[in-house]
Amino acid sequence: MNVRLEYDRGTLIIRGQYGTPFSVWDDRIDAFRAPAFRYADIKAFLRRSGVEFEDLVMSPLPLERLSGKIEIRLHPYQEEALELWLSSEARGVIVLPPGSGKTIIAMIAMEKLQEPTLVVVPTLPLVDQWVRRLEEYFGVEIGVLGGGKKEIKGITVSTYDSAYLRAEELGNKFPFVVFDECHHLAAEGYSQIGEMLASEHRMGLTATFEREDGAHVKLLSLIGGVVYKMKPTELAGKHLADFEIVRIPVKLKPEEEEEYEKLISEYKKSLAKAGIKLFNIQDFKKLVMRSGISEEARKALIARNKARKIAINSESKLEALEEILKAHRTDKVLIFTEYNEMAHLIGRRFLIPVLTHRTNPAEREDILEGFRTGRYTKIVTSKVLDEGLDVPDARIAVVLGGSGSRREFIQRLGRILRRKEKRAILYEVVSSKTIEVSASYRRRRALKG
Repeated sequence: MNVRLEYDRGTLIIRGQYGTPFSVWDDRIDAFRAPAFRYADIKAFLRRSGVEFEDLVMSPLPLERLSGKIEIRLHPYQEEALELWLSSEARGVIVLPPGSGKTIIAMIAMEKLQEPTLVVVPTLPLVDQWVRRLEEYFGVEIGVLGGGKKEIKGITVSTYDSAYLRAEELGNKFPFVVFDECHHLAAEGYSQIGEMLASEHRMGLTATFEREDGAHVKLLSLIGGVVYKMKPTELAGKHLADFEIVRIPVKLKPEEEEEYEKLISEYKKSLAKAGIKLFNIQDFKKLVMRSGISEEARKALIARNKARKIAINSESKLEALEEILKAHRTDKVLIFTEYNEMAHLIGRRFLIPVLTHRTNPAEREDILEGFRTGRYTKIVTSKVLDEGLDVPDARIAVVLGGSGSRREFIQRLGRILRRKEKRAILYEVVSSKTIEVSASYRRRRALKG
């Protein structure tokens, strides 16, 4: 029986009228068709079945031999993570805290595999960061997809957005794909990137595998299971900085408390009228969906969001921040807020540089360079530094508000976990007797799971 495997726009074509798992018959081409990411599974099935086949799927890009130009010594946990990944058929997710060297593990994996590699990352700053690291280590020119650049080379770094738009074209060019911050791959739309790539070797990197919406289960088939995992507490003091978390409760100002209680009352009344009960995040997602068709659900959501904003942006938090800054005059401090307006308010009041998603790249780099050299010792940001980006050494972090997600908390803690002599401290300033308390509780659970 003559069976031939071909690649076609993010899918596999199995010619020869031989059915395989994960394939369906396509009358238009008189052959079976399957998602490209099932390439390794289908080949394994054909081999087990003793079926000879012609493999025309991959058309890899040229790649000169990869050899490290600088010496890198892996820590024992990095070596263990890499070996477990390699022994899992070079597939799977590595879960390590920020600052623990996940990028280094991926680079050594590239050197071992010697295969054209696509690296997919969530943001343009992360594209720049990966390109710098790869060029420094391998001494080769790196392709870039994103930010107006469309250069595809043997090693290419792409944003998730660009990889999504060009997944059909990229699908059979890279035998190895690295998904940085791989929890993004489970999002609606982005998961198609993983589905349309025929890459047999896949590595996921993240500090937090689980998503609040449970969508991380998609990663099991798109990348593979978790092959290695360590929590910040397991690396603290030896490979990462020793750290402590200090929770500072503050009271709302009388006028804030009055408005907060009024909004929470409106929220509860509207929920009751809409017949909605909230017990978990899935229930909250239902509320958001219902808000598009139910007036009471919409009122409930608006009241809750306004109440939450009061709790997060309380004036009392600024007073607590002032005391923290006085106690750490000479330390490098990162301040995290939920809202841009709070970040700018802090910037004006304390004369601190502000980083938001609206900050242009040149200004962002200038601020981070100033922080690195000591020209600035404090930075305030709303989410920009949450994920992936290497931040110059800081010992103190102050969280004035957040979503309560495990991922966000771990990422923010990770900004101060680079190895240092002094203990790192994360201050979590929380408005007492508000819905922010439960968010704080969820954040703290992130260190235990």
